[in-house]
Amino acid sequence: MLAPLDTAPAPFAEKPSLAGLTRGELSAALVSAGVPEREARMRTNQIWHWLYHRGATSFDTMTNVSKVLRAELEKVYSLARPEIVTEQISIDGTRKWLIRLPPRPDDKRPHEVEAVYIPEADRGTLCVSSQVGCTLACTFCHTGTQVLVRNLTSQEIVSQLLIARDRIGDWPGMERSKEGLVPDAERAVTNIVFMGMGEPLYNLDGVKDAIDVISDGEGLSLSKRRITVSTSGVVPMIERLGNESGPMLAISLHATNDELRNELVPLNKKYPIKELIEACRNYPGVSNARRITFEYVMLKGVNDSDAEAKKLVSLLKGIPAKINLIPFNPWPGTRYECSDWERIEAFSEIVFRAGYASPVRTPRGRDILAACGQLKSATERLRAKDRAAAQ
Repeated sequence: MLAPLDTAPAPFAEKPSLAGLTRGELSAALVSAGVPEREARMRTNQIWHWLYHRGATSFDTMTNVSKVLRAELEKVYSLARPEIVTEQISIDGTRKWLIRLPPRPDDKRPHEVEAVYIPEADRGTLCVSSQVGCTLACTFCHTGTQVLVRNLTSQEIVSQLLIARDRIGDWPGMERSKEGLVPDAERAVTNIVFMGMGEPLYNLDGVKDAIDVISDGEGLSLSKRRITVSTSGVVPMIERLGNESGPMLAISLHATNDELRNELVPLNKKYPIKELIEACRNYPGVSNARRITFEYVMLKGVNDSDAEAKKLVSLLKGIPAKINLIPFNPWPGTRYECSDWERIEAFSEIVFRAGYASPVRTPRGRDILAACGQLKSATERLRAKDRAAAQ
């Protein structure tokens, strides 16, 4: 259902926000506001705590920061988050937010992305976007039907987590939301997956900086073992991701041969399966304790036969891995169907007997188009409408 917000969305702040900045960006912002460079590190640490440990949305709450400095900062900065256009809550408790980003100097209009919160009894996973739209055009993915508009900044990625924690009451001393399902746990957001809109490795610098903020032990403090970056196979960037950031890795695989994968994931024409698998074998830090997840969407009559299951096992031999089977989530206009449940179980059994964990991902949020492969913002539609108006 479409849930009303507690308050009407605020208009875009005229002042730039400090919320979502990296340490370096925050320090530079404070110096720009008049903080002496010799004090910048201390002040950065103070405000960092309020932003990312306490979830502050007002400078007035920063009680260990002088009133003079708070007043000076408020003159030029805000702590605003991007605007929530809509919040939808599925019958299973999954939440989807359509988020409108403040316009950047090179934007002709504000752009929109989607983020999804998937709660369970003792944990909660936030699926974040890394780009507005996508350039990969995977044929089974709704996001792939939307053109790439631009990369998100690290601030825009981090802000998705801030919004989620605001909306579900996941800050110290804050009352938990009574809407939908919220885990009965110390933290309501326990995991982050870069599986929303976009290809994260085509925005590697932004993703790395966002991970640094999210994993900082003095702030949001999510372990990198609870942060997963999913790629469709941008082979040259995989080693860099491991060396320079070190999150868990997921591969959007979906086929065991180049002919089929070329159709499902056109990026495969540039980086074929053999190169992708070799990059996975060499991913820095891969081990039985840090296994790579291979995602495999189950498409009826396309890639779900027993023969394909056996080829999949053979392909991944020797890689510390788990294989995540994903029932296809339909979207308007798709030509694919989800495999029958009996077929999915048979496929899973072959993989499991070969020694791989093969969980079948429970579809979540299908009724609000929040499930895997269903995300798509209105940005492309609005752009097309504008083009028509101009003509």
